[in-house]
Amino acid sequence: MVNLKFLFIAALLSLSACSSVNDDIEVISEADPKVDFIGYETFAWMGSAVIAFDEQGQWEPPGFDADKEVKFYIDRELRAREMSEDSYNPDMLVTFVAGVDMDNIEEINHDDSNLAGLENVPKAALVIVFFDAQTGQPIWYGAAEGEVQQNQTVMESKQRLDYAVTEIMAKFPK
Repeated sequence: MVNLKFLFIAALLSLSACSSVNDDIEVISEADPKVDFIGYETFAWMGSAVIAFDEQGQWEPPGFDADKEVKFYIDRELRAREMSEDSYNPDMLVTFVAGVDMDNIEEINHDDSNLAGLENVPKAALVIVFFDAQTGQPIWYGAAEGEVQQNQTVMESKQRLDYAVTEIMAKFPK
């Protein structure tokens, strides 16, 4: 029913980036060109949406529930589009997945040298996917990728997630 291959490909496609509070976050999206999004008025959450667990507390501040925050921001964005949650007879299903690569290595060019060097640049990606509830086929996905901002406060983490979800959902066709 659900095309997990699509979700995996979407996650892989979302990987690339720059620097500052939010200007390193890059967003992409893709919609099924055959879908008329006007007919979608209700949604339901599909299973448990999750963000990779950060057991060492390197990117998720203690006491911060990133899963809950992302769900809250997606709900807010869908309601702003006059969509309502309907767990019994939804038009579309919503899920998200996020991952963090704390060991990401990138080639970095420094201004003071002509030689490039390799540096550890941790990356994170968030992918939001909507499925048609009747067919189970993916109809839209949006993804954000950026550098992991380590040792942030809860407020800074919330602001960054809010920014990422808002930018992703700005690309939603409805």
